[in-house]
Amino acid sequence: MAIMPTKRHQVVIAVVATVLVLGLSLAVRFEVAERAIPPSLTDEQFWNVIATASEPGGSFRYDNLISNETSLQQIIPELQRTPRTGAYLGVGPEQNFTYITALKPAIAFIIDIRRDNMLLHLLYKALIEISVDRAEFLSRLFARPRPAGIGPDATADALADAFTIAPRSDALARQTIERVVDRLKGVHRFPLGVIDERRVRELHEAFCADGPGVRGDFGGGHWIPSYAELMVQTDLDGRQRSYMSSEESFRILKRYETDNLIVPLVGDFGGDKTIRAVGRYLSDHHATVAWFYTSNVESYLFQGPGWRRFFANVSTLPIDERSTFIRTLFDMISYNPQTGPEYRTRMALDPIGAAVKAFGDGDIRSYFHLYRRSNPVAR
Repeated sequence: MAIMPTKRHQVVIAVVATVLVLGLSLAVRFEVAERAIPPSLTDEQFWNVIATASEPGGSFRYDNLISNETSLQQIIPELQRTPRTGAYLGVGPEQNFTYITALKPAIAFIIDIRRDNMLLHLLYKALIEISVDRAEFLSRLFARPRPAGIGPDATADALADAFTIAPRSDALARQTIERVVDRLKGVHRFPLGVIDERRVRELHEAFCADGPGVRGDFGGGHWIPSYAELMVQTDLDGRQRSYMSSEESFRILKRYETDNLIVPLVGDFGGDKTIRAVGRYLSDHHATVAWFYTSNVESYLFQGPGWRRFFANVSTLPIDERSTFIRTLFDMISYNPQTGPEYRTRMALDPIGAAVKAFGDGDIRSYFHLYRRSNPVAR
């Protein structure tokens, strides 16, 4: 004869089952929490990601000390319309700071084929960490004494104007670069070799030599903006959104750098390692790519077989239905016989999942197809 459980036994069984379910749920939550992207990386973790995910350095036809895209901020209001979390992937120098401070990703990876770009970001990292505000950062970046009357409410225009007329200080340049090297090698203990240290010093000298008027080497032309001109650009409503637009933006950037959450990597978009390594890192930490700023790198990839490898790499990234490519479209507006073509830039969005599917379906066969499917943000 079967023994029927008493009412008391039924209650005990129910309680035990509930405890087991809750325990399993908490265990899963704890496991996810342990594997989620941490709020900060240790110096060892930061450098380990750089060392293990990077590829051998390659070359590019231009020396991108700074960006040449005046349209960068146009896309920000559209991107902010639906706030979200996730990782930011980008390419190039300082323009990434403007997107990072505006979008506030969980972590940012800057992928560039030039090793100099990784070293440039380490230079920026050290300068931002040792500077208390925007004025001190610009003072150290350009080796110009801090102008009088520049307070926390100063506009980007006021900062650009003040530092443009400030004289260079050789003493400040020497003091600053020694602090930078000590910060990177002594405080963080990043194992920079002799050649890397020399390049960091040379990169800083390039900023000191030209001040806020420094421009990237993009083959000449009146269209190429200076650092000062880039910092005073606006979105389509006339609002300044660069990382130099306010002390709040700079504080956000400083927090990312201090927490080691802007990770510069040496990698080819069409290579066989870096993008896939970033994808594995994000998958291991239950994170997705929210934004991938590609600038106009794809236009160069389509000059050879690299574009196919790039889309194959992107197809391995963890994404969702809102993951988005941010592209820069370059339109030639005139031609100067002495300096070559003059350009203007526009920003465009493209859902990553849809682009990968179009590639798989054979609908992307040239840069023209990619350009045509991009959705420019404009009035």
